[in-house]
Amino acid sequence: MSSSTVDPADPVFQLHVGGKLAVASTVPLSSREDLSLAYTPGVARVCEAIAADPALADVYTWAGHTVAVVTDGSAVLGLGNIGPRAALPVMEGKAVLFKQFADVDAVPVCLDTQDVDEIVAVVKALAPSFGGINLEDISAPRCFEVERRLDEALDIPVFHDDQHGTAIVVLAALRNAATLLNRKLGDLRVAVSGAGAAGVAVTRMLIAGGVDPARVVVCDSKGIIGRHRTDLTGTKADLAADTNAEGRSGDIAEALRGADVLVGVSGGEICEAAVAGMAHGGIVFALANPTPEVHPEVAARHVAVVATGRSDYPNQINNVLAFPGVFRGALDARATRITDGMKVAAADAIAGVVADTLTADAIVPSPLDPRVAPAVAEAVAEAARRDGVARA
Repeated sequence: MSSSTVDPADPVFQLHVGGKLAVASTVPLSSREDLSLAYTPGVARVCEAIAADPALADVYTWAGHTVAVVTDGSAVLGLGNIGPRAALPVMEGKAVLFKQFADVDAVPVCLDTQDVDEIVAVVKALAPSFGGINLEDISAPRCFEVERRLDEALDIPVFHDDQHGTAIVVLAALRNAATLLNRKLGDLRVAVSGAGAAGVAVTRMLIAGGVDPARVVVCDSKGIIGRHRTDLTGTKADLAADTNAEGRSGDIAEALRGADVLVGVSGGEICEAAVAGMAHGGIVFALANPTPEVHPEVAARHVAVVATGRSDYPNQINNVLAFPGVFRGALDARATRITDGMKVAAADAIAGVVADTLTADAIVPSPLDPRVAPAVAEAVAEAARRDGVARA
């Protein structure tokens, strides 16, 4: 966007003047005594204590309640590879959501590199300042490697929200949709359109949550992923080994033939005829933004429950239902990592918030529902203790 397209009268630009974040002190500095406690000489005693026991940093610094929101600007919203500086407003927004919904402090860290080795090295070097790392808007397949390597190297939670936040909320929504339709997750035939960061994570999350991998078919831009494909490597090859037990081949229409569920995380358009081939009483989650893979009104002609990623339609699958509570719970438990069990617990907690009031237009809570983050945080902290990754 050139400067000529900026409209200073536009309320969006007015809101962003000066950014959406600031640093505020939590201690008084109104006297010489205040200064001696907060800084020299008093601070030296705290430094010595932490040097002797590094775990005390979680108690006597901001690290215990602060997360780094890290991006390289390579896959920002629906805008693509716009770079780190242009990504900063999104990362600021993410930090605001952390604070608003879970009282987690967050700092945007926009890196001017898209090299995996450099990203890993920089984040590892920055890690002592934070209690967790939220990876954001890093393109696939690099995002898988970045997360894996940081998760192995650090003793604090590392979470790529584009993958796992979406996946957690999808599992929560599918749990409630299945309950509403009197179906069991293990009996559902699921088609996933998209095998990028979100598609892979959604598939893995649904399987962890109880969907039968043999009944899952995943499609990328070349069609159905399966053992018949000779062009697959890495995560896609792993998906081929674990899913599509029937050995289907072809396009998304073939994947949807007789399917109970469509999860769209691809951004590509899916024609109405393909949706019409789904089983009766089906479920469509068309999550591409701003244009869903299937228009909700079109999907509603053929299925019983429809969700999108948009706020102007019912059943918004929004990551904000997951990531604030996930990090709040992980930080409260001083977790060393985020396990699959913690993610499933988060999904169960989200689903549980509206479990007693389910309708076809309300299978997930509103992103503004104040009950969500505390419920997720409690469930995630308990799961961390159960999975043996909690330090408190």
